[in-house]
Amino acid sequence: MMRLHLKPGTAVVKVGTNVLATAHGHLDTHRIAQLAAQLHRWRLAGWRVALVSSGAIGAGMGKLKLGKRPTELPQLQACAAVGQTALMQEYIAAFSPHGITPAQILLTAADFDHRSRYLNARHTIHTLFDYGCLPIINENDTVSIAEIKFGDNDRLAALVANLLQASLTVLLTNVDGLWTGDPRRDTTAVRVPVVERLDETITGLAQATKSALGTGGMASKLAAAKLALAGGSTVVMANGSTDGILDAVLAGADVGTLFLPTPGAAPAFKNWLAAAGLPKGELHLDAGAVRALMEQGKSLLAVGVVRVSGSFRKGDVVAVCDAAGLELGRGLVNYANVVAERMLGKSTERLEAELGKLPYVELVHRDNFTRTAEWPATSVAG
Repeated sequence: MMRLHLKPGTAVVKVGTNVLATAHGHLDTHRIAQLAAQLHRWRLAGWRVALVSSGAIGAGMGKLKLGKRPTELPQLQACAAVGQTALMQEYIAAFSPHGITPAQILLTAADFDHRSRYLNARHTIHTLFDYGCLPIINENDTVSIAEIKFGDNDRLAALVANLLQASLTVLLTNVDGLWTGDPRRDTTAVRVPVVERLDETITGLAQATKSALGTGGMASKLAAAKLALAGGSTVVMANGSTDGILDAVLAGADVGTLFLPTPGAAPAFKNWLAAAGLPKGELHLDAGAVRALMEQGKSLLAVGVVRVSGSFRKGDVVAVCDAAGLELGRGLVNYANVVAERMLGKSTERLEAELGKLPYVELVHRDNFTRTAEWPATSVAG
């Protein structure tokens, strides 16, 4: 048995394009109806559920009678614009018999970069829960560009799980969980029922495969699982094409792969820092500052910074790196880049002599910093 015994709480369920659409891009209305019925039963069991749904581009392909997925961004955005309305119409029809009102939320990575927009998204979703609605979340493909895309909806689901501090994240795909090999090619491959630690041994099992409609393979799903686990969420990866799969997950049946959460998960604010999309710049440290930050838990002072890159303002998220450019973590910076550049390598006493009383002694306070790299590292550039 999978030993999944969770008290009802908040769950994020992600369903992929290959579950929702046929090979030709047409929406599978039977599958959507099955999904809606199962999510209704989850809600009756006391769960608050947010659905992260792919399928807009695939549905648009079907509506536009395209034989294969486009590769150019404007074409993909046009497919999303056509397909998103069709997708929501199907969800409205599927949830209506259960008395559930779905609510559409379209996000971009920029919504996770800015703390105020991030919190606004959280408040909106919780308010929808209070109203009895079921949020259906997708990437806003009609406006997203390469620089601000999540990459795939597996990562979006993990970010939403962190956003809501969900106790459970379910990734529905078109395979029966994680396998020791590709079961379509390897007859000796077996399903991995439980993963207690998502380490390099597990990520090495991922196959770099993509489908005609979807964007993510097993590697992206494992990366998403790792992100959700770090936030304290239990993760289940299962086959969404199997009838009754969510009922089976809810019952704790031995289906898919169960990933157990990381012990001592970071607070929500730290998770936001680690998962923020694109840092606005970088602070590069000498070896002494790296040790003070990573080993001693101290704040980052200007004296230990050897280089500043990027354009950022006070309060922006920046990547904190060693001198060789390896990202160690991320934090909220107390000074804009033009000021930070003037502060490089200078002690607090020298800075106050040159600039007067400083509003902040630290470039990044330890309370506003979180690690994104394993530590201790094998080597640190000095």
